[in-house]
Amino acid sequence: MIESNRQPLRVLLVDDHTLFRESVSGALGAEPGITIEHCGSIREALEILAQRRFDLVLLDHDLGSERASHFVPAAREAGFEGRVLVVTAWVSENEARRLLRQGVSGIFLKHLPLEDLKEAIRAVVSGRIFPERSSEPLAAQAGGAGELDAPIFNDRQRKVLRFVLEGLSNKEIAWRLQISESYVKAILQSLFQKTGVRTRGQLVRVVFEQYESQL
Repeated sequence: MIESNRQPLRVLLVDDHTLFRESVSGALGAEPGITIEHCGSIREALEILAQRRFDLVLLDHDLGSERASHFVPAAREAGFEGRVLVVTAWVSENEARRLLRQGVSGIFLKHLPLEDLKEAIRAVVSGRIFPERSSEPLAAQAGGAGELDAPIFNDRQRKVLRFVLEGLSNKEIAWRLQISESYVKAILQSLFQKTGVRTRGQLVRVVFEQYESQL
């Protein structure tokens, strides 16, 4: 059972993957002592928070064109006084520290079991940071030291990345590097995986925000 001062805990789940948020909302909503709503964007979340009180926001880190770091200051400015737990598939240590400085109560990785999410919610609601602070909290959560550290790009990835930042197409990049276009696509996929993004636009934004020093 999850309770907040013996009153039902009001939770808002913000995630752009409909299946994920419907599944998690259904599972958590079946818990005694918790009521939950969900939406797919920060804009929707701010509108909902303006209408109703919530104790906790479960917030995805990457919401397409929006990031978790965009939500926290906007929500505080709008008067939201509850807690925020970031629930994400991936986040760099640099971005995690940034979110914690903004005041989020913790960061939970999506590959972990639902029972662990319930425990994280209990910890956050009781005023603790999740996971408990250690030298490498996210790495420990992921099951290996350094797993979520800022990715180190190899020489070929850096070259492709620089051309992407210049706005070149895959065909143009292939011509510049004298490699096949399919190889360029493969390198881009490896960059997507390393940075935790799904599109070229997201890749450009994340690189400028977090990894510019590695170019």
